[in-house]
Amino acid sequence: MNQVIRDKLSLLPKQPGCYLMKDYRGTVIYVGKAKILKRRVHSYFIGKHNPKTEKLVSQIADFTFIVTASNVDALILENNLIKNYHPKYNILLKDDKSYPYIKITDERNPRLIITRQVSKDKGKYFGPFPNVSAANETKALLDRLYPLRRCPLTARRPCLYYQIGRCIGCCAREVSEEEYRQVTRKIVHFFHGGFRAVARKLKEEMREASDRLDFEKARDLHDLISCIEATMDRQSINNLDFVDRDVFGFAFQKSWLCVQVFHIRCGKLIQRAASFFPVYAEPETGIRTYLGQFYLGNRHIRPKEILMPELDDDKTIQEFLGIRLIHPKRGTKKNLVQMACQNARIALQNKLSLSKLESTGIKN
Repeated sequence: MNQVIRDKLSLLPKQPGCYLMKDYRGTVIYVGKAKILKRRVHSYFIGKHNPKTEKLVSQIADFTFIVTASNVDALILENNLIKNYHPKYNILLKDDKSYPYIKITDERNPRLIITRQVSKDKGKYFGPFPNVSAANETKALLDRLYPLRRCPLTARRPCLYYQIGRCIGCCAREVSEEEYRQVTRKIVHFFHGGFRAVARKLKEEMREASDRLDFEKARDLHDLISCIEATMDRQSINNLDFVDRDVFGFAFQKSWLCVQVFHIRCGKLIQRAASFFPVYAEPETGIRTYLGQFYLGNRHIRPKEILMPELDDDKTIQEFLGIRLIHPKRGTKKNLVQMACQNARIALQNKLSLSKLESTGIKN
């Protein structure tokens, strides 16, 4: 273990995230995820390992990490990082299947299906889910709450699903486009946070059933609520609108500024970068200068929009860059900005701590 690794190990946070192991050339050779970064990364450098792990560890000269909001976020980010870097020690993961999504199909009589392929069609996608089981459980829940078509359009009689209330019933009656729109809107609302209101309503129904001594009904409702709470931990790494966007987070400490940027392309976080530089005026002045240099050169493709914390004179910055600036107040976009800021804070703290041990000062 070299001194760089020894110093960095002491700075690892006790939070979920992904870590990137690098060799002496700076090439990413392995990407992993962890519920607790400090514990997981430390484990590589203590005790005995199998021969394959020993070979990996022998080639590690440095590592970096990305803090995420949850373990689910780490799982999804790990998948994206492996696809981006193709580390040689992640061969098995590179060949893994993609994560499952739930989709409302773009049909006259739409269906709710599970798919691993996200296409640029007019269908609505939700996910990804960490595994097929979670996707199946969520779909089964939605089939109970907001049934769409389950039967083939060629059905000549009401299907079994319609008879048990799990199909909207185009096999038995004419279903208007407006009725379909109402159901699909409820599903979209469910995924955009409305599931919490559904869970509250079901809890009220469960209490009422219990008061009536209808314990079987109360148990069924309890299982339904547990399913919602277990499967609706929405991750913030992926956005399925295919909009190219950059997410910025900033941290300022001891006259040093760290700018963390996440590059999201086609809905996936494909790359991130942290920059450090001294600030001799107000931090916001340094940020504005950085943004101008970042986009006005030829090294970076301008995205459709930028997500970042609010700054003074944002309108001028937006006009200057020619890119839409968004300061999200809630939802997935806000979570992305918070994650970028959190990583900026941790990266800057680590750089400042390491600078005390390095005679050459702070290095990027």
